[in-house]
Amino acid sequence: MAAQDYDAVVIGAGPNGLAAAVRLAEAGLSTLVLEAADTIGGGTRSAQLTLPGYTHDVCAAVHALGMSSPALSRASLGDHAPTWVWPDIPLAHPLDGGRAGVLHRDLGETADGLGVDGRKWRRLFTPMLDNWDALSPQLLAPLLSVPRHPIVMARFGIKALQPASLLVRRFKTDEAAALFGGCAAHAFLPLTRPLTSAFGLMLAASGHVGGWPFAAGGSQAVADALAARLIELGGEIRTGTMVRDLAELPPHRAVLFDTTPTQLASIAGDALSQRYRKRLRKFHHGPAAFKVDYALDAPVPWTNEACRRAGTVHVVGTFAELAAAEKAISAGRMPERPFVLVAQPSLFDSSRAPSGKHTLWVYAQVPHGYTGDATEAIEQQIERFAPGFRDTVLKRRVASPAALEEYNPNYIGGDIAGGAHTGLQLVFRPTIARRPYVTPNKALFLCSASTPPGAGVHGMCGWHAAERVLNGALRR
Repeated sequence: MAAQDYDAVVIGAGPNGLAAAVRLAEAGLSTLVLEAADTIGGGTRSAQLTLPGYTHDVCAAVHALGMSSPALSRASLGDHAPTWVWPDIPLAHPLDGGRAGVLHRDLGETADGLGVDGRKWRRLFTPMLDNWDALSPQLLAPLLSVPRHPIVMARFGIKALQPASLLVRRFKTDEAAALFGGCAAHAFLPLTRPLTSAFGLMLAASGHVGGWPFAAGGSQAVADALAARLIELGGEIRTGTMVRDLAELPPHRAVLFDTTPTQLASIAGDALSQRYRKRLRKFHHGPAAFKVDYALDAPVPWTNEACRRAGTVHVVGTFAELAAAEKAISAGRMPERPFVLVAQPSLFDSSRAPSGKHTLWVYAQVPHGYTGDATEAIEQQIERFAPGFRDTVLKRRVASPAALEEYNPNYIGGDIAGGAHTGLQLVFRPTIARRPYVTPNKALFLCSASTPPGAGVHGMCGWHAAERVLNGALRR
């Protein structure tokens, strides 16, 4: 093989593209990663977005599945594995009157704080936590794959198939219902839809198991860890390299796309049939994020004490308010009181801001392609549970859905989840096919969040795609 030839070329240096490249390089394949931006990372970049000395995570901040992902484990990355920082409390969900639903890493402590619902919370999650080592690999795999532990998956599936609005009927308190509902709302779906409970169960359980950590120094550390391991294995990365056509690539045997299905269709061109490209372009994108990053003079003055110790705070109010907000954005309407997700990394990682100062990571779920300004709605929601919040703001940096798409072309219409979870697309991503990462062209593969297991910083979309490459085009 000539020096400029590669076994595999990966387009896109997000966590999935980098994870795919690492897996291929581990198998001894010559691997090149091409990234259009000047910095690797995709959804895991960090930057000083507001004031000097304040490090913000440009997209992902909290790594709920980082501790459970084989792609990010020390076994895969060795000494390059990122250093994790754990908050005192993984998650809090404030309610009016100074109350809050609080998810502690310890299941018993969480149950004790939920009053009459404590026993039900414990009963709901104990089977998952007892079988997490068997369950989590299946949850991070394609939904239709054959389970290695069918009984464990069946027990999970009975609960996961339910709409979140049905499962929360077992709870009597606002605290328990809102705490579970906020996790389920990461589906970007109305909470009356089937399988929304799967999101709530998986994320809440991961909080008990892994504690929802931050990457020390910023999420860029995750991408840097993957890149360091890849280079150690002999792989290469080129930034500032936009790929518009397969003809622009060096000689190769396989190409993996850490892109949207639409971008795959555009770059591949006639290397894919017109019929298949048409199917890719029918891929639906979901609701958007409207993001605001803050430099703060002091911590957020939450009324509830647990919120002041939480890494993540879900801000919306009761489960009924949450359900109304999710229903509105799925219908293309901006809710008056949106679901706002808040991360407080500088409370636990002093490298994020100057001494005594803080960063705050915030986004609201908004309709796909939303063109308005959600800043006021976001700040009203935070002020509702933290009066005086605006007085702590030194500077804010606003990113609309359009700005997010400009930053990362994968975020079409502000969709940071890699595609809608509606209809069959929840199960079949990107098209209805038994093998989601494979295209009709045996040399072309998709490895982005538009494939299973979907959104989140876990790298498993790339990991599984690389396995398909190793068992197909570049059979070991």
